[in-house]
Amino acid sequence: MLKDNLVMLRNLHGFSQEAIAEKIGISRQAYAKWETGATVPDIEKCVLLAETYGTPLDSLVRTEPVEGLGLIPPAPKGKNIWGSVAVNDRGQIVIPKGARDLFGLTGGQRLIVLSDETGIALIPDEAFLANIKRAAEYAEKQIPPDPTGG
Repeated sequence: MLKDNLVMLRNLHGFSQEAIAEKIGISRQAYAKWETGATVPDIEKCVLLAETYGTPLDSLVRTEPVEGLGLIPPAPKGKNIWGSVAVNDRGQIVIPKGARDLFGLTGGQRLIVLSDETGIALIPDEAFLANIKRAAEYAEKQIPPDPTGG
């Protein structure tokens, strides 16, 4: 698992073996042995690897198999990869239980659907509305009053 994650994370971040080795203070050959599984890094080097890749330390040794995708790399700190879901004929999906539990989602709760060119995000409507309110309050403070009253 560790060796697979090291390869995936390095490629995801666009680093060469030499660049990563330099960042953590080892030779490229030593790093290459970690990626082949011939040797494993000590805990101090694992901490440096986790910091370099922006992932929790324990995620270096875990892999997540996702149906249809195979193994996926660990998520960055503060992020989650819940796996895949299927859209049914009515356009519905089932949000994975871990995600529902983490965000306290219950039946009937309203979610705001957001997107960009790469994907879709779901945000509880109360959190979205609170963010909009904060943005509006901030904008009001930034706009100087019109001295003409118009």
